[in-house]
Amino acid sequence: MPFQINTNLDALSAYNALAKVNAQTTKAQLRLATMKRINSVADDTSGFRVGKELEAENLRYQAQLGNIASAKNWLSTGESALMQVLDKLNQIEAKQQDALDPLKNQAALANDVVVLADEINNILSNTTINGVNVLASANQNFGAGTTLTVNIGAQIGSYSSVITNLQNTSSNLTVNINTFRDNIKTALGYIGNRMQTFESREEFITAARTNNTATISRFFDADMAMEQLNVTKGQIGGQIGTAMLAQLNVAPQSLLALFR
Repeated sequence: MPFQINTNLDALSAYNALAKVNAQTTKAQLRLATMKRINSVADDTSGFRVGKELEAENLRYQAQLGNIASAKNWLSTGESALMQVLDKLNQIEAKQQDALDPLKNQAALANDVVVLADEINNILSNTTINGVNVLASANQNFGAGTTLTVNIGAQIGSYSSVITNLQNTSSNLTVNINTFRDNIKTALGYIGNRMQTFESREEFITAARTNNTATISRFFDADMAMEQLNVTKGQIGGQIGTAMLAQLNVAPQSLLALFR
């Protein structure tokens, strides 16, 4: 083995090893500080790309869940209003039966029907969300991955003539409201079916987002226990490497014995 002073290869090798240990220790310390396994693209290029794509997909899922929540609120509002309408139609039919009793006041019963008809008209005309009439709107679209459309107004059909007839009842309480009531029931059935669709889609999106989050965590989250072990190992290795570098750096001094 040649003895050289100008180029201490052994010390240089020790220096390189020490630099590598320090770099690994610093990376482990950074992961502990940020709690992230990937702090730059260089840490895991493919993992970074896949993780960011999944994060973007989760943001879309979150927006879709918001759309579904709005759609369900829309349906719930329409359902509550239509249930009130159905109750009032039932009351009107009860008034019709009362009108068959010769002892009942026909004019008073007719006024009761007019009041109920006005209330129905108010419900149908003034049930709004964000300025949009829930029951008169023929089409309300909520994007949620797949196109989900609410058509409550279309299910009810034309009700203006029925309301007008009821409001102009006077003493005649034989107005036929069966078709209108059937339309209300059809609309309620439509709401129930669409609510099931929304809930099914919501369940799917929630599960997909959970799975994405688990994958993102696997890519980006640091294993804190393992990184702590790496830091401890790196610190011990750094101390030993520094000591060895110091010894190898002064090793050429042994050549001075040749000059005594």
